[in-house]
Amino acid sequence: MAGLFADDSEQIDRRTSRSIRDAVGERLQQSLRPEARLPTHLEQLLNELKQRDRDSH
Repeated sequence: MAGLFADDSEQIDRRTSRSIRDAVGERLQQSLRPEARLPTHLEQLLNELKQRDRDSH
């Protein structure tokens, strides 16, 4: 593994690294998002949970 890190390699700061990881993650979520919809019953249950959550706040 030591060969992967050369002494002359450029280092990026944590903030830049985090930004890159976040951007890659967002792109992956968008490209891997399932096209199919949830079954109607599950959609209704999720909507009910969302409504209960809104009502409790």
